Amino acid sequence: MVKHSRRFLNILQKVNKDLLYSPNEALNLLQELSSVNFIETLEAHISLGLDPKYADQQLRSTLILPKGSGKVVKVAVITKSDKVDIALSAGADIVGSEDLIEQISKGLLDFDRLIAAPDMMLLIAKLGRVLGPRGLMPSPKSGTVTNDIESAISEFKAGKLEYKVDRSGVVHVPIGKLNFSINDLIINLKALQESIDKNKPSGSKGKYWKSLYLSSTMGPGIPIDMNLLKDIKIG
Repeated sequence: MVKHSRRFLNILQKVNKDLLYSPNEALNLLQELSSVNFIETLEAHISLGLDPKYADQQLRSTLILPKGSGKVVKVAVITKSDKVDIALSAGADIVGSEDLIEQISKGLLDFDRLIAAPDMMLLIAKLGRVLGPRGLMPSPKSGTVTNDIESAISEFKAGKLEYKVDRSGVVHVPIGKLNFSINDLIINLKALQESIDKNKPSGSKGKYWKSLYLSSTMGPGIPIDMNLLKDIKIG
């Protein structure tokens, strides 16, 4: 059985698990209840009517959060040596060619995203065992294998993220910092909802959205009324 701290149990008493909250109510409550000495991340946990063991029920996509993630993203780039200066000028934190591949194979993993030029992927393949378990392996689907290195760096620095459904049909996505304004968090949440709807797998059957919970890093999960979220108009 999971043991919770007294702080968490006190917070939990202030959340009505039998009530579906509006996004605004939930966000206000999470901000009000936050009592830790660091800025928490706001997370969305979405249960979908998908069984990802079937190819036509898998969900994986990317999203640029309109208001950013609030996280400083450290980007590494593997490209040909003649393009290293271009990547550095575009804002990459770590750049290299065969030398960087060698450093990563020896344990250099001090980055959040790894972007690679397509012509480097054969050499990068050997890093699968190192990068794969950490979700850092470059992939065309996630936008981390591209010839447009400059745009990719800019997008990930601005808050572009990848999301996918896990084996139990749930999507977990960080959508900003809890000290963002309520309006900015709503805009990011709405962008996520629209992205998930837009990328609905062809094999989805029955009810697509089953439940949505919002939580902070150290806070409780608060159930959200999906109808109220979908009724929100941005702009």
